[in-house]
Amino acid sequence: MIPLALEHIARVVGGRLADAGDGAVTVTAPAFVDTRHPEAGGLFVAVPGEHVDGHDFAGAAVQAGAVGVLGSRATGVPTVVVDDPVGALGRLARHVLDSLGPTVVALTGSQGKTGTKDFLAQLLSPGGPTVATVGNRNNEIGVPLTVLRAGPDTRFLAVEMGARGVGHIAELCAVAPPHVAAVLNVGTAHIGEFGSRAAIAQAKGEIIEALPADGTAVLNADDPLVAPMADRTSARVRTFGVTGDVSWRGVELDDLGRPTFELGYGGAWSRVRLLEAGAHQVPNAAAAAAMASAAGIAWDDILERLGRARSLSPWRMALHERADGLVVVNDAYNANPASMAAALDALAANAFAAGERSRSGALIDVVERVAS
Repeated sequence: MIPLALEHIARVVGGRLADAGDGAVTVTAPAFVDTRHPEAGGLFVAVPGEHVDGHDFAGAAVQAGAVGVLGSRATGVPTVVVDDPVGALGRLARHVLDSLGPTVVALTGSQGKTGTKDFLAQLLSPGGPTVATVGNRNNEIGVPLTVLRAGPDTRFLAVEMGARGVGHIAELCAVAPPHVAAVLNVGTAHIGEFGSRAAIAQAKGEIIEALPADGTAVLNADDPLVAPMADRTSARVRTFGVTGDVSWRGVELDDLGRPTFELGYGGAWSRVRLLEAGAHQVPNAAAAAAMASAAGIAWDDILERLGRARSLSPWRMALHERADGLVVVNDAYNANPASMAAALDALAANAFAAGERSRSGALIDVVERVAS
């Protein structure tokens, strides 16, 4: 976060100061919404929730090191008062982003967003300081919090964007306008809120519509609802998939389910071995490679970095081998049905597990039945 006085923040977001003296106190660290994870020198954003109200924790946030609060009412500590703290957070993030000018590489999709974002961050970061979405904080709070972690030396912002309805991603793109934007797939996650896959496609495609003419859209060539999104932008289009500009062939899984395959681009094929388990990681890796290439990373560097990339988010197909040789797969993070099916497919295809059928046959039988 670039240093900003509370008085300056109030002007940017259209707020007023309360309990802030002359407003000269300066925020020097990122914004945060959870007092269990404070930022010394940061800005606490008081968000009213269904069960708790962030304003009730404003004093604790300042005691933990925050220099001020962004809220909808006075809190007894230095506060920028606005009608809507979440909307103001987005305006502040856009102001900071415009001041810094990093390359924004954004992605959305029904599944695979977080895994792809983790690959992407590791493809970009050796090319310059990179800030990426933590976990799957991809909503109207998480996206501006990600932006506000950027500083003067930040070259890349890798931003995951989610949606619960049409118009949500357009709002997120107003906070963090992308230079490179990808749609990974259109599935059935949140279909209860959207009503149909067509509505999901309409919403996901908003990220492509936000691109400037000199930007790049990265689209899944194998998804019949994603490929036509090329008509929704004047930007360049790069595809990934079995039939895409960035493609793959010859996928093989080792005894822990980790894929080795050939990744193709520009007529050349190169062998890649991933450290993460599951065949579903292959399209994630290909999408990340296509995005990193569009952001200016050399292809040879992409290939080398893919072989070292690990999950940056917890509890996602994390492999742990005990001293007695038993392998535990921790995939306890929340997931939609398609992501859960991919995890079960990975476990069912795990050659190690199949070899241990005599020791854990009941478990493997259950996995195979569910995955099928």
